[in-house]
Amino acid sequence: MTKLKLGPLPDDKPVKVTLELPASLHRDLAAYAEVLSRETGQTVADPVRLIVPMLERFIATDRGFARARRQSGASAAKDARSPSAPDSGS
Repeated sequence: MTKLKLGPLPDDKPVKVTLELPASLHRDLAAYAEVLSRETGQTVADPVRLIVPMLERFIATDRGFARARRQSGASAAKDARSPSAPDSGS
């Protein structure tokens, strides 16, 4: 059995997305959808439905992004805790 990064797709309400893809990427999405259908037994009617779960998975597993997000959050929290500079008097 092939180990795919995506599992069964949730049955979500469809949302229309307008996106221009290179033909080669669309072919790859269609091929991925075929393999995913065989692996999960769940038919993927439109390969474009794979884009959101793929992006979610990519973002969730990108360690560099997670680290940057934590650092950004830590610095934002630090800024929020810092007392404002004293007023020099008017």
